[in-house]
Amino acid sequence: MGVGVLIDGKWTDDDETYRKGGAFIRATTAFRAFVTADSNAAFPAEAGRYHLYVARPCPWCHRTMIFRALKKLEDVVSMSMVEPLLPLEEGWKFAVPDPITGARFVHELYTKADPHYTGRASVPVLWDKKTGTIVSNESSEIIRMFNGAFAAFTEERTDYYPTALRSEIDAVNSRVYETLNNGVYRCGLATGQAIYEQVVTELFATLDWLEARLAKSRYLVGETVTEADWRLFPTLLRFDAVYYPLFKCNLRHVYEYPALWSYARVLYQMPGIAATCDVDECKLHYFGSLRMVNPSGVVPKGPKLDFTARQGHE
Repeated sequence: MGVGVLIDGKWTDDDETYRKGGAFIRATTAFRAFVTADSNAAFPAEAGRYHLYVARPCPWCHRTMIFRALKKLEDVVSMSMVEPLLPLEEGWKFAVPDPITGARFVHELYTKADPHYTGRASVPVLWDKKTGTIVSNESSEIIRMFNGAFAAFTEERTDYYPTALRSEIDAVNSRVYETLNNGVYRCGLATGQAIYEQVVTELFATLDWLEARLAKSRYLVGETVTEADWRLFPTLLRFDAVYYPLFKCNLRHVYEYPALWSYARVLYQMPGIAATCDVDECKLHYFGSLRMVNPSGVVPKGPKLDFTARQGHE
């Protein structure tokens, strides 16, 4: 994506290893430890021990911000944000040096955790202040930690990944991730016509599938909101303002899908969610940072989207 990587702990602007044959290839995450409720674990759940680093425009970060808010963990897991614009040199940047680690750039967190780290210096990052290392940079696993591991420190008992629904949630997550969450990037960062046409067709097949599903059900897995809904929502929030125009995901807008558009507003209007959303900052990041896609860096004024409008999704 033109934002560089670390190779053996050294920063480089060359990231062509993440593109092959015209297709965008998302790198796998490297830090996959877990915070658990077990006091004898390597990373036991404790109030005040962990810190979440995020970029508000990033959809992967957004899901972790949502779960931190849903589970009322604001006083349990501290959080800070990087600048919305992604510099071409050295990647995600802190507005001022990070008070916890002294880092100026996110890549410095990675080399503090592993001086010989090779890979992307991505966010979100869940950091252990006690041992001075990264616990996880995998958003799908961070949200599950937030969902269950910190139960002793919050009165919010909603389980967004209930045992009885896990197989269906996992199946929905799998399709949504591959063809939509990551599918928008596969469209926008493709450099081959045939590859682009394949992935954009898959993407809109999934949107059609979601519309049909939500025409019959209030949420993706029945009548109760689950992890599957919150993994989809960050992509829906950004779709019409960013992915439709910038990433060529332009067969239809989300607001042209009656059930899906109403459902997106239902989720946005749930307590605590709007505070995690900033469409203007998302536009600033994508249009201003991805110069290989938008060389001018000009950020469009529109579209006007009202997520606060009455939803009526039944």
